[in-house]
Amino acid sequence: MMTDLFSPIALGPHTLRNRLVMAPLTRNRAGAGQVPTDLAVEYYRQRAGAGLIITEATQVSPQGVGYPNTPGIHSDNQVAGWRRVTDAVHKAGGHIFLQLWHVGRISHPSLQPEGNLPVAPSAIQPEGEAVTYEGMQPYITPRALETKEIPGIVAQYRKAAAKALTAGFDGVEIHAANGYLLDQFLRDGTNQRGDAYGGSIENRFRLLRDVTQAVIDIWGAERVGARLSPLNGFNSMADSDPQATFGYAARELGRLGLVYLHVVEGASLDGSDPRRLDRASFAQDFPGLYIANGGYDKARANAALASGQSDLVAFGQLYLANPDLAARFAQDAPLNTPDAVTFYGGDARGYTDYPSLSAA
Repeated sequence: MMTDLFSPIALGPHTLRNRLVMAPLTRNRAGAGQVPTDLAVEYYRQRAGAGLIITEATQVSPQGVGYPNTPGIHSDNQVAGWRRVTDAVHKAGGHIFLQLWHVGRISHPSLQPEGNLPVAPSAIQPEGEAVTYEGMQPYITPRALETKEIPGIVAQYRKAAAKALTAGFDGVEIHAANGYLLDQFLRDGTNQRGDAYGGSIENRFRLLRDVTQAVIDIWGAERVGARLSPLNGFNSMADSDPQATFGYAARELGRLGLVYLHVVEGASLDGSDPRRLDRASFAQDFPGLYIANGGYDKARANAALASGQSDLVAFGQLYLANPDLAARFAQDAPLNTPDAVTFYGGDARGYTDYPSLSAA
C-alpha cells in the first residue's frame, strides 16, 4: 500500500493517526508571566487532528526570551498553563510535543533579566532589529558565554524538559534551528570560540550534544526530537560547509537515538528559496524518522512520503489558517487564506476564529 499523509505511523511509543505535523508557530499571545492563556488552549485543541502538534517555541529560562508575549516552561504557573493545553489536545485524541528554546543573541537587554546583555557563543552582533515591548530596536552585540557558564545553559534545558514532562506533553523537540542559541553554536559564521565549544565541527556540536543528552536523561530518546535548518539564513546565519556541519550533527544525533529530525529544508522559512538540502545524505546520516518542512502542499507532501524521502511533513501557515487541515486535505476541500496581519500578537482574531469545514 502506498504511504501518504493519512498512513498511520509509530513515533517512539506513540501511534500517530496521520503524518501531518503542525509546525511550531510563534504567535506572541502568551499572558502575564509568559503563561499560555484560555485562547492557547482552544487554539491547540482546534488543531488536534494533526498526527503531531509541535508547540510554538517555548523558552527554557528567562535568559532565553527573545520576543514579547512568548510562553515559557520554567515556572510552575507556566507548567499549569501548558497542562491545560495538553489535557485539551489529549481529550481531542491528539499528540503534542513541546519545543524547547533559547534565543541566544536574538534578544535585547529590555527582554533580559536585570537588563543584561543577551548571550551567544561569540560577541557577534546580528543584523536587523529586535522586537521589544517598546517597539523595534537594533540588535546589540551579545556577550560571549564563558566556558564555565555552559553547564548552566545545559541545566536550563534539563530543568525545562522536566517541567514539560510534568505538564503532560508526549515528548519534546530541541530547537537547534533558525539562528537561535544552539544553531549559533553549530555554525561557524556565529561561533568563533577558541575553547572546547568552538573551532572544529565536533566542538561546535558539543553544546547540542550535551543539551540533547540532558533532555534524553529526562524523557528517553524515543520521545525527543530536534529541529535543524542547515541552509536557512534567517537571523544572520551562515556556515562555510552546511552539508558537512549538519551531516555530522545528524549522524551524532542519530547515535544518541533521537526519534526524529525536523528539518527546515530550504534557505528560507516559507520555502520560497529554491535551494534545498541534500536529503539523500541525511537519510544515510540519521536512522530515525525525518520530518520535512519547507512550504509543502498536499501534493508535494504525498510525493515525498510515497518516495520514502520523508516520514512525516510539517505544515506551518496552512495549519495556522486551517485548524482542521487534515480533514480539508482528506476531502480536497478549499483552504482558508492566512491573514498575515494577525500572525503575531493580538487576540482571537486570526488565532482561534478561522472557520472549520463544519462551521463553513
